[in-house]
Amino acid sequence: MNKNRLFKLVSIIMSVAFGVIGCSVNNSKTSESQNKQTTTDGNSIDLSKVTLRVGQTGWPAYESALKAAGLDNTPYKVEYNTFQGGNLCLQAMAADQIDFIGSSETPPVFAAESQNQGNFKIVAVSHASTLLQELVIPKDSDIKSVADLKGKKVGYINSTTAQYFLIKMLEKAGLKWNDINAKQLSTADGVTALTGGQIDAFASYGVSIIAAHKNGATTLESAQNILSGYFPYEASVTALKDEGKKAAITDYLGRLEKANQWKRDNPEAWAKISSDPQGFSYEEGLDTFKKQEEQIKSEVIPIDDKVIASQQDLSDVFLALGLIKNKQDVKEFYSHELDDDLKKALNK
Repeated sequence: MNKNRLFKLVSIIMSVAFGVIGCSVNNSKTSESQNKQTTTDGNSIDLSKVTLRVGQTGWPAYESALKAAGLDNTPYKVEYNTFQGGNLCLQAMAADQIDFIGSSETPPVFAAESQNQGNFKIVAVSHASTLLQELVIPKDSDIKSVADLKGKKVGYINSTTAQYFLIKMLEKAGLKWNDINAKQLSTADGVTALTGGQIDAFASYGVSIIAAHKNGATTLESAQNILSGYFPYEASVTALKDEGKKAAITDYLGRLEKANQWKRDNPEAWAKISSDPQGFSYEEGLDTFKKQEEQIKSEVIPIDDKVIASQQDLSDVFLALGLIKNKQDVKEFYSHELDDDLKKALNK
């Protein structure tokens, strides 16, 4: 592997280990008519007076996509902060530091355990690819199946989809969590431990899986058919009490959906923008994006029963392992108050 590429990947993984990676502000200039918006209940809102605080995970994906697609001319101001993961975004939301984020299904389960129930409601969902979520083994490993992991050292990322899909893989192979020597690791430490022989397998996602493969790791099992592909969009309870921010969130979701289509229409241009921040070469980034869209077409969708049932299963799995204290009715995580306006925004 090219040493510069390896350094780049490790740098990306390490940089996200410190929580907030960066912040920026989008000050858009729009016409007076664009600033005015009328909600379904007939209220007129001046969006030029609204500031929407948006959290992003890993890298500035939302910000970059809207800019590339020419959709960043919002009639409201957007303040961006980029975090390591959805769990940290939700911590910021609990502290009322951000208004809108996207995460995987797992962080809301743990955020709901906090004193103020996390100060969030799920208002929509991104349906997107589940590729690059894998259980990997090091080069020249003798392990041939998940069943072979009994008594072995297996690294995982705590309280994430990686832990969830590892549990599911073990169950399918007839093993319990206590049948393995589970090692809680960060993404960066997991890659290092796998490459150095300190663990026998590693359950992880994203850039860390890319780095592991570039160091000779192979896929023992993929989670692509275990995970639902539902990635919740959360709005703070505080923001949902503000008519201006509610309107901005609805508009922003509509723009994210239009950006999804722009990326599909312009895969080469998107690969040039998105590859380097994720640790890909251009060719790798383009190939990965095409495979992801082929597996599941990225789209913003309203909440439905399948979405809620998927998250309920995840919550129940973590409860059975004692990772959360109380039985949850995850329907309480969701709000349908944006549904009518969201459908209009998605159909523009």
